[in-house]
Amino acid sequence: MARRTLYLPVMIAAAVAVACAVALSAVSEKAEATFPGKNGRIAYSAYDGNDYEIYTINSRGGDKFQVTNNNRDDYSPSYSPSGTRIAYVEFDKNDADIYTIKVGGRGKTKLTHNNADEAAPSYSPDGKKIAYMVYSNATGDTEIYTINAFGGGGKTKVTNGGQPSYSPDGKKIVYWDYHKTSSNPHPDTEIYTINIGGGGKTQLTHNNNDEFTPDYSPDGKKIVYAGLAGLERNNAESDIYKIKAGGGGKTKLTHNNKYDTSPSYSPDGKKIAYTVSKGNAIGEDIYTINAFGGGKTKLTHNNADESGPSWGSRP
Repeated sequence: MARRTLYLPVMIAAAVAVACAVALSAVSEKAEATFPGKNGRIAYSAYDGNDYEIYTINSRGGDKFQVTNNNRDDYSPSYSPSGTRIAYVEFDKNDADIYTIKVGGRGKTKLTHNNADEAAPSYSPDGKKIAYMVYSNATGDTEIYTINAFGGGGKTKVTNGGQPSYSPDGKKIVYWDYHKTSSNPHPDTEIYTINIGGGGKTQLTHNNNDEFTPDYSPDGKKIVYAGLAGLERNNAESDIYKIKAGGGGKTKLTHNNKYDTSPSYSPDGKKIAYTVSKGNAIGEDIYTINAFGGGKTKLTHNNADESGPSWGSRP
């Protein structure tokens, strides 16, 4: 099957439902929190010609290390606050589950055990919980749950929506959810926050385009996300935006005709790692920019798909 990147969140339900790891990994990548600390390595997913595996590199793009190594598809990495473990999604050609693993590649642990598709894990600031999204084959809904980070268990539903990311104080989750109005009967996705226990839902973005893959800044004052200009995938582009955590103050950080998505703040808050895609053409790479825009730097230089960065703290 030809590999094709589909970032449009409204296509998540359809893509996750099919047994296609490529589409699943593309739409489900990246939803993780960045925690304050010293800048460590960047985890990401890369296609090696057979399947997707998790790798890490240093912040300059060198010293590449392969974390996972199997015949399944591994993607959507999310560093723990300590920088010692990575949560990720493993797709076994039947369904997708949440796993964690040590950054050196050992100590693999499966956290979810069912026939649904789980995606987009995000550690809590204390490292005890992981938020993630679940696609329901029965209803077609996407829902956000939390689970214990050690051994699984304690599954709790938070809200409907997808791609959750904890605030640095652990009190809120930022995520996308569908939004439908009389002037826009075809629902788009907007960025929301909600209290970790549910309740207090607040809509941060307000337009007829799709916003997705949100991430809190380490100080909790800003939220960075990807915004899609237009709903027709082949005639659209996405860029990286920044907004105040309470809404307002929207700033566009990237300006090109490609598909920029999956932003992840550096632990010191000065940089943002993100994915740049060529759209329907094969080829995705990891870049960084300054948190205020500018200073774009390409970190990966391979003829492969490398996407969904998570910037970890130095252990």
